[in-house]
Amino acid sequence: MKTSYKNDYIPTEELRKRAKSKIPKFIFEYLEGGCNENINLAKNSKDVREIELKPIYITEHKEANLKTELFGRTYNAPFGIAPMGLQGFMWPNAAEIMAKAAGENNIPFLISTLTTATVERLNELAGGAWFQLYHPKGAELRDKLIKKVEAAGCPVLVLIIDMPTKAYKSWDIRNGFDMPPEMSVKNILQMMSRPEWVLRTLYHGKPSFSIMKPFEDPANRQFHFDHKLDERKILEIRDMWKGKLVIKGVSSEEDTETAIKLGADGIIVSNHGGRQLDAGQSAIATLGPIVKKYEGKIKIMMDSGLRSGPDVARALASGAEFTFLGRNFMYAVAALGTEGANHMIRSLTIQLKQVMEQISCVQVSDLKNHLVKSRD
Repeated sequence: MKTSYKNDYIPTEELRKRAKSKIPKFIFEYLEGGCNENINLAKNSKDVREIELKPIYITEHKEANLKTELFGRTYNAPFGIAPMGLQGFMWPNAAEIMAKAAGENNIPFLISTLTTATVERLNELAGGAWFQLYHPKGAELRDKLIKKVEAAGCPVLVLIIDMPTKAYKSWDIRNGFDMPPEMSVKNILQMMSRPEWVLRTLYHGKPSFSIMKPFEDPANRQFHFDHKLDERKILEIRDMWKGKLVIKGVSSEEDTETAIKLGADGIIVSNHGGRQLDAGQSAIATLGPIVKKYEGKIKIMMDSGLRSGPDVARALASGAEFTFLGRNFMYAVAALGTEGANHMIRSLTIQLKQVMEQISCVQVSDLKNHLVKSRD
């Protein structure tokens, strides 16, 4: 790969600033926020960046190979695009932009139940997208939704377990940001202060929860979910779903053990980007003990707190077999438009490749041999 730092790298913080200037304030606060005092949100990135890697310089130097096998498919890089709800509210057509970039670059794209495009369209653009299920209330609705995902051709179903309650997010409460978002006078004025966002929204049309719309309660336009997943509910889904099953939001050895017992094919170690439990550990802190005990018994992946190629390298060196990033891609799409997701994939690829070649690591799986300091 030809490396062009000038054209292919804009610092994430610069993309964030550009995105902030273009997205309405109340929506940007939803994208940015954690919960309570944002302690775990900050801890996620801080703890990742305490990981240190060891270079080995006097050796044969070869080009780093980022290709990574996952569930029978070889991806071009060991990272994918994490699921995000309300993508089209944050930036018009964002879900389609990200899915298309994932497909063109052969990396995984995870669809959120509450995204703003159809599962059929996103799966087609991504060339086989994963689907993250927000568990609906009632087995009948759940089964209809899973059958819809299966019919669309999604190869992997992801069950989210780390939202048993609604998190306390003071800015979302203040802004009336719910499902669907409240259109107060203050929020409308904030939207009007972002003319590009308004014009693009008019062009692409008012965003809606396209996947859940057929199941919407017409009386109050609400969706009814039951996020309290237990063994019985997961087993029922495991029996129904014939593809790969991943449990996301794992933050303990106990839940890892249960995921294996229930027949899950993989887990994503995650604390929901610091958005659910301020008093919890960072995602990278929980990764080490899980890898130490369960490596080789289940596919172990990670998200939360990763912002750069070096961060991806740190997580992989700490034992994650694959990683996912979310906010980076939304910043990039809002900042750069239709080329934003492609730009972020190129940037992360260049950065990760440079780190691997700097420390003389040829294969992604060998990064763990360069680990100096972990959170374990």
